[in-house]
Amino acid sequence: MRKPIRYCKDCGSEVAYRLPDDGDTKPRAVCTGCHAVHYENPINVVGTVPHWEDKVLLCKRNIEPRKGKWTLPAGFMELGETTEQGALREMVEEAGAQAQIQPLFAVLNVVPAGQVHFFYRAQLLNTEFTPCPSETMEIRLFAENEIPWDEIAFDTVKQTLKYYFADYHHGSYGFHTVDIG
Repeated sequence: MRKPIRYCKDCGSEVAYRLPDDGDTKPRAVCTGCHAVHYENPINVVGTVPHWEDKVLLCKRNIEPRKGKWTLPAGFMELGETTEQGALREMVEEAGAQAQIQPLFAVLNVVPAGQVHFFYRAQLLNTEFTPCPSETMEIRLFAENEIPWDEIAFDTVKQTLKYYFADYHHGSYGFHTVDIG
């Protein structure tokens, strides 16, 4: 559950949740002092499905949430970057991997968490990885039958991996969207 905005980001006055005077149809956090309207929008998570031959790269998390579980390299998008740039940055930060980015592969709406996850396929350029130890405790390439499905950190990662291997076996990659939640 999200925490409601309590104070104006512009002037520091308290906010009140009400319909803004501009005709908006949803209650928003409106400053009682300067009348600024503060919108609450989903957070973007960006990542990759790094692959080498018939395997995908997974990282064992060294941070919460879900420390010790396996995930695709992904994280929160930063201001000033595109989804593609953020996905590549996260792959380098978490896995120390070098890859050629490929088309956007999956968009997963995680409405209860207020997030949208974007995953690109990424062709690994080599199998030399240098993970950031503060974020990743282990990196491995997994064939489909080796993936520790019960140890996958997030439902979005599990669903993306299922789409990836289904497309791999089909011989072509599509674009997938799903609501998780």
